[in-house]
Amino acid sequence: MRDVAIVAVGMTPFGELWQSSLRDLFVQAAREALDTVGCPRPDSIFVGNMSGGQFVGQEHLGPLMADHLGYAGVPATRVESACASGGAALRAAYFEVGAGGSDLALVVGVEKMNDGADVTDVLATAADQETEVYHGITFPGLYAMIARAHMETYGTTEGDLAVVSVKNHRHGAMNPKAQFRREVTLEDVMTSSMVADPLRLLHCSPVSDGAAAVLVCPLERAREFTEKPVKLRGSGMATAPMALADRADPAFLDAVSLAACRAYEASGIGPSDLHVAEVHDCFAIAELCVLEALCIAPRGEAAELTRAGETTHGGRIPINTSGGLKSKGHPVGATGVAQVIEIVEQLRGEAGNRQVMGATIGLTQNMGGSGASSVIHVFERV
Repeated sequence: MRDVAIVAVGMTPFGELWQSSLRDLFVQAAREALDTVGCPRPDSIFVGNMSGGQFVGQEHLGPLMADHLGYAGVPATRVESACASGGAALRAAYFEVGAGGSDLALVVGVEKMNDGADVTDVLATAADQETEVYHGITFPGLYAMIARAHMETYGTTEGDLAVVSVKNHRHGAMNPKAQFRREVTLEDVMTSSMVADPLRLLHCSPVSDGAAAVLVCPLERAREFTEKPVKLRGSGMATAPMALADRADPAFLDAVSLAACRAYEASGIGPSDLHVAEVHDCFAIAELCVLEALCIAPRGEAAELTRAGETTHGGRIPINTSGGLKSKGHPVGATGVAQVIEIVEQLRGEAGNRQVMGATIGLTQNMGGSGASSVIHVFERV
């Protein structure tokens, strides 16, 4: 398999983008990536999207997006894995280019969530309909149960969750494309409205519109497009039982752990080698559980690591320097690609006030549903 690199990125702002359609967002992010490297024609296009059919009534996104980008005729495929759709789309392009099927693959994650669909109902399609949704559970409810399990097992507190939110808003305040570019205090978080006990409003990621794009090519050709290519060292993906009740330990994300093992093995990189990471903090408890599944923190110790400032900008292993899903926003199909853009900019030294000095190795972790699927990529500055 050929070595693979990211050579260009493009991204819309995230937020309530009422003036832009799904296809507008796709084209805006894609054009930004392509324009920076001279507008080459991609050999293939991969669209990460969770639910265009329900959010805006549009399926068959591959040919639609290729046409609106001006590349009708190029093979284009929509990739879906709930909120991990963007990461799964990059994984598909990684193997496409690595295997020699394409020399230039465009990956765009996109979602339009604010145009009238019942977001709670649409997102609930990523949970088990028969054993969970039928009985009235929502995703805040599922992650509230994960939080309760973690609290019962490890003594995690509501305040520990608030520290995650405060940290990620601090990072997001430095991100010009974040949905919420403002800091919050512990008091703000702890007094925000209760959504699903113990999760409050400021423990939860928002409803967002947006798109993010990356251009992938063989590493041997990367210098044709940029002086700062970023090598994709390895990829790992795994699944777990969709229903929370079917898992051995609801406080531990098995799919994340298994995907991490595969990504670490494929890349030759371990958790102690990482300089920066973007992880799937759809709810504050998710970030803590992910850090433990990634072996960045031992089981039950992610909250202590976060409280000690180890995961903040300037700490030992900065997590979610973009602001994460919590502050940057979470247009579900775009999230996994946006995570990659943050790591690419960090490894290129282009992250501005968020820059992690000396960062050469980074990781992204993208997750679907309550952790039923997870995609992890490891990157290295060339």
